Amino acid sequence: MTLSRVAMVGAVVAGVVVGAPLAAAQPVPVEPALPPLPVQIPPVPQPVLPPIPGAAPSTTAAPTTTATPSTPAVAVAPATSVAVAPATSAATTTTSAASTTVAPAAACTSWKVSTVADGFGVLENLAFDGRGAMLLSESPAFGDGAIRTLTPAGTKGTLVSDVASPGGITVRGGRVLFTTGDNVMAGLYNGTNGTVESVGLDGGDRTTVARGLTMPNGLAALPDGDLLVTQALGDRPGLTRIPATDPSEPERVRTDIGSANGLFVSPDGSTVYVGNTFDKSTELRALDAANLTGDVTTVTLPGPGPANAGDDLTVGSDGSVYMALNGAGKVVRVDPATGNTCEIATGLPLTSSVRFGAGAGWDPASLYTTGFDGSVHRLTPPAS
Repeated sequence: MTLSRVAMVGAVVAGVVVGAPLAAAQPVPVEPALPPLPVQIPPVPQPVLPPIPGAAPSTTAAPTTTATPSTPAVAVAPATSVAVAPATSAATTTTSAASTTVAPAAACTSWKVSTVADGFGVLENLAFDGRGAMLLSESPAFGDGAIRTLTPAGTKGTLVSDVASPGGITVRGGRVLFTTGDNVMAGLYNGTNGTVESVGLDGGDRTTVARGLTMPNGLAALPDGDLLVTQALGDRPGLTRIPATDPSEPERVRTDIGSANGLFVSPDGSTVYVGNTFDKSTELRALDAANLTGDVTTVTLPGPGPANAGDDLTVGSDGSVYMALNGAGKVVRVDPATGNTCEIATGLPLTSSVRFGAGAGWDPASLYTTGFDGSVHRLTPPAS
């Protein structure tokens, strides 16, 4: 189906906020009936189309446990631009058996927000190529999407065009990996047209790494070369591993972590962090990268899950996790050891992704964000 940009944003505001824009011009086969959703979404009349194959069967994982706390330090850099008012609150660390409220978060000083660029189509994710360019997954109002580039000076370009509903992006060596088929309709109807693609930074050669995925959203690489993707909607939302030795055989490793969306591997490669979107509460889950089906540590963030609409996330050098709340228009900082959380920036409508700067011209102490409104912002931490 083809939607105007206004209609797309309207659908998001109405409750379809998942960290994946609606398909722009890509028909998706559907099942005869809608599967149940994690949250209430306003019903939309759909045409009856031929049935399609469902997603792969899932593997049930072990119960969750709480990790041993540690307290990270917070890196800061000089502030610039206009301040955004913060708010502070306490989070809840949960296990499968009980919930324990931890100590309230310390006062959180607001980060400074400035606009880097705007005028893009719907932006889903970002990464840095390490050579001075920011990479953006863009879905315009009409036609296929693209992996766009942006320089620190604001010059826009295109790395690869003709990308159907691009999602997560990650860079390995001289190649950029990104997902396709990351749209709401594919998730709702369990479409299996999603892929992971690879394109060279030097020659621009493009190859398909994996096929048959349902709404692949977040994308991350493990130290052993395996890839992970998240799925937020459908019969079996969760986490899928794509083995480096045989990427043609993706394996669903968890279906017990809710409407999985944001995904990031810690800098030391030991922990996989997963956020959610459509559940009753917004949760950050920490998985052992060496045992993805093992115990899970869960931190529950303040506020109702559907209103927050958790989206992409990243990890700082201090161990803190930074998560975009798409629906709430905020970026929050979470201590995964203690469960303490605070808002570092507000007033950022439809924020979909966050990453620390990398490469020439991009401040490594600042967070950069993308939004469904086509904007890119910089969040600069307060001066020490």
